[in-house]
Parts: sequence; structure tokens; C-alpha cells
Amino acid sequence: MITFAEELLLLALDDEKGKFYSMPFMTLEYALVGAILMELALKNRLETDQEHLIIVNDAPTGDALFDKVLQIISQEPKTLNAKFWIREISKAIPNLKDILLERLIAKGIIKKSEHTILWVFSERCYPTLDDKEVKEVRTRIREIVLSDNIPNPRDIALITLLDTCNLIDKIFSKEELERAEKRIEQIAKMDLIGQALSQAVSDVYKMVNLAVAAEPD
Repeated sequence: MITFAEELLLLALDDEKGKFYSMPFMTLEYALVGAILMELALKNRLETDQEHLIIVNDAPTGDALFDKVLQIISQEPKTLNAKFWIREISKAIPNLKDILLERLIAKGIIKKSEHTILWVFSERCYPTLDDKEVKEVRTRIREIVLSDNIPNPRDIALITLLDTCNLIDKIFSKEELERAEKRIEQIAKMDLIGQALSQAVSDVYKMVNLAVAAEPD
């Protein structure tokens, strides 16, 4: 089974080109941290709301990446919110996207491919080897959004993050989105964990972009 963050990363990749869809600066990186925190919350390792993020069980998870995130949080004596931790973990693990890509490569889901542009610049791509996982995730998300089925907490969280990253339109057609807009909004409000962390991802992204815009040329 692939992790929540790995699912999000797969959905952020264009299957045909093997490259990431265009997104605002750092949005995907923050969303991946949010996905890991959501997974830890769903595993009952931490609790979070709009104001606090607290570790409730710091025993090893058996996953080196999850354990590293728990270790980073546990070293801070103060109780801080999800927005703080998304920013801090992004700094502490700046190669998070690469780590997750390597995990997907090791699982045989994608491969690494490089080719030269204009005989000078090397471009790295990650075409899909086994699209079963991608299709399964997309099918699951489509069935939930286009029906009245009650989603589980994991799918609520994933749909919330996809909406935050503007990746929903990569799964649904324009006509489907027009019909399902209210449904997506309803799903995003169902889960407090998803709400808190998705809002934190969005807030951190806005803060960074405001800072970048304020920098002199």
C-alpha cells in the first residue's frame, strides 16, 4: 500500500509527460508535508486543530520518514500549530519530494528518465511504469465525488488537499466539476483534520508568496 503523500505525488504527475503539473511556488511541497501530518493523525500518532498540533504517541511507526517527522516535532518543547510545522518540516526535509519519488521508484510504480534539451540542459522525468495505483486512486476519488457515498477520513483528507493544490481539475472534466463543486466543498468540511491542515497548507503558501512578491528585483 502506498502512503497518503505518495498518492498525492502520483496525482500531481502528468502520466504522459512524467512531469509535475504546474503549481504555485512551494504549494506541492507544503501539501506533501500536510499529507504526512494527516496520515500520522489518522494513525492516531498526533492530534491537530486550528491552533494546536500535539503528538499523542511517539512510538516508532516502522516508516523512516514518518518517524523523522515525529522526531522533529517532539524536539520542540512548545505546542505550536499545523501552519508552523508545515513550514518547519519543509525546511528540515527540503528534499521531501525526491524522497517520495525514490520510494515510488523502489515500489516499481514510476521510473526515473533523463534526456537532454538543446544538447545542454538535462531534464528529469518520472514516467509511470505501473499505472494501477494511479488509476485506483483516481477511480476512488471520482466515485466519491460523483456519488452520495460517505467518504472515509483518508479520502476526505486527500480530496481536501487536491482542492488546495488545484489538482481536482486533473481528475474531473470541466462539466463534471461544475456539477460537483458543492459536493467537493461539502467533503472538504467533513473532517477537522483535513480542514485544519489544508488551511495551514494554504496559509503557508500565501505567506511565502507574499514574501517573494515583496522582495526587491
